[in-house]
Amino acid sequence: MWKRFSNLLHLPVFIPSIIIIVSLAILCIIFPTEMKNNLNIVKYFISDYFGWFYVLSVSLFIIFLLLVSGSRLGDIKLGGDDEKPEYSFISWFSMLFASGMGIGLMYFGVAEPISHYAFPILDSNSDIEKTKNAILISFYHWGIHAWAIYAVMGLALAYFGFRYKLPLTIRSGFYPILKEHSNKLCGNIIDIIALFSTVFGISTSLGFGALQINAGLTHLGFVAEQSIGTQIILIVSIMFIVAISSFVGIAKGMKKISEINLLMAFILLIAIVILGPTVFLLSAFTENIGYYVRNLIDLSFTTFAYDESKKEWISSWTILYWAWWVSWAPFVGLFIAKISRGRSVREFILGVLFIPSLFNFIWMSVFGNSAILVNRDSNLVDIISNTSILLFKFLESYPLGSILSIIALIIIALFFITSADSGVHVINSISSKGSNTSTPQHSTFWIILMISISCSLLYSGGLEALQTMTLIITLPFCIIMLFLCIGVWKGLLVDNQYFSKKFTYSSRYWKTTNWREQLNKIIVDFTELDVKNFLKSVAKPAFHLVSLELSSYSIKAKINSDNKTFIEIVIPQSNKHDFIYGIRCSNKTQGKFEPITYFSDGRNGYDVKFMHKEELITDILRQYDLYLNLIKDDKHALKTSIE
Repeated sequence: MWKRFSNLLHLPVFIPSIIIIVSLAILCIIFPTEMKNNLNIVKYFISDYFGWFYVLSVSLFIIFLLLVSGSRLGDIKLGGDDEKPEYSFISWFSMLFASGMGIGLMYFGVAEPISHYAFPILDSNSDIEKTKNAILISFYHWGIHAWAIYAVMGLALAYFGFRYKLPLTIRSGFYPILKEHSNKLCGNIIDIIALFSTVFGISTSLGFGALQINAGLTHLGFVAEQSIGTQIILIVSIMFIVAISSFVGIAKGMKKISEINLLMAFILLIAIVILGPTVFLLSAFTENIGYYVRNLIDLSFTTFAYDESKKEWISSWTILYWAWWVSWAPFVGLFIAKISRGRSVREFILGVLFIPSLFNFIWMSVFGNSAILVNRDSNLVDIISNTSILLFKFLESYPLGSILSIIALIIIALFFITSADSGVHVINSISSKGSNTSTPQHSTFWIILMISISCSLLYSGGLEALQTMTLIITLPFCIIMLFLCIGVWKGLLVDNQYFSKKFTYSSRYWKTTNWREQLNKIIVDFTELDVKNFLKSVAKPAFHLVSLELSSYSIKAKINSDNKTFIEIVIPQSNKHDFIYGIRCSNKTQGKFEPITYFSDGRNGYDVKFMHKEELITDILRQYDLYLNLIKDDKHALKTSIE
């Protein structure tokens, strides 16, 4: 049975990962308080001394992505040049959104703007400024910075997986840097870090999700109280649905759930807009977008280096967010890569960066501004520390509040299912070195493992310790992602040069009658002696024939040569730069010699070794015709005339 189970697994990654996962989980279960306290010391050290690094790195990710998408490199396909996207745009968007951060919006869409409104970190002289700054910070944490983290990881995996046909695992992104070592120890270490951080991230999210759903059910009166028994039932129920979805595959399982989930989220969003102050919410969204764009660059590099009193805030909010998004990047990025085959690099970057961010902005603007308005009558700030019920308290203030709360609860559950489902697909991929043929037994194993970890940590109180450990792992992973950017850039440049490579210039003159000679020149490199013979037996006679024919038109051409390394024909032109067509012996590649053309205007030359005398004469005449057309046009006088 083990042999059958292990056939598709990459054991050098699977076995160490399982040992690390089980060992750390046991430590958090047995010593929850001690682990939490010790890990918090490390977390605070990282925040204090490397907070600037997180802020700078995430901003660099955005710059890198915009540079790539704005260049010709953005035209490159994630797959073959003729491949079409596997999923429709709506399905693609719903899946990447549901796997990325949909669940967070359900809670922090209300909680975060209210928190920033109640405890403003930016200077605010009025209630209006407090409101605008609260939404601004929420946009910052849930906008393009967060999605840039996912986009970098997803782009690296999709590009090297589908374009270079490498395994769809994190190690593949390092292929341009590590070369063959990406398949050895270095690659295994990278995948091990990605695997156990993904398992921990999903396990802790499952635990906290069960707490939040339990709180919502209790608040709505569906269960009498919050209890460990209810939370375990919720985890098992959610993962049972995840198991069914993962067995039927992404196209039939997660795709359908994500589309239903997105539709329900839209319904809830529209309901809040219609039942609330509609015109104000639409106007506020427009103004919030402008305020965000105006402050984006300043926020992107803010570390409060000159204001020590705000250091604790940025560690507790911005640094924590960036670390959390990085901790989710391996599995969200890999899942986004899986569903993005056939799209261009530009379409991928702009789609992942801006479309989910725009939805997040709409959501944060509608729920945030609405919550701040509701707070004036309901004092939501009084329960700001109880995030689990804040959303439901907010919805209570609307007509049909109970129905809206039930819809919200269903959306939360579906978001957990889609996040866990995408996580299972990714874990299977990493543990099997990118294989797409994982079996139900593999999915079942990971699902049972995550259920066991989540339930055990809930029971022991070790969830926060494991969450802190996951965040600590993000520092080395953030460094890894910077190297991923370098790897992707190198790969795209090579790709662009490779597919931009044109046929040898002189091959246009090939004839079927001398194909054996042409084949010999392709296979056998020219030596220095071969180039010398070419200049003597092909170029020199061709140049003399052209010179002789020109003399019949009273045009005196001059031929210069050292009989070894170059030959050129010069045709004088009054008040203009002379026409020069020359051929020199080039040795750009060690041991490889080529007869390369050069011209008086400095244009790039080309290899003419495949030409015969008549073909070389034709080429000289083509270049001379171009030269005459250029000097006749006064628009080119700056380049062609002599003072």
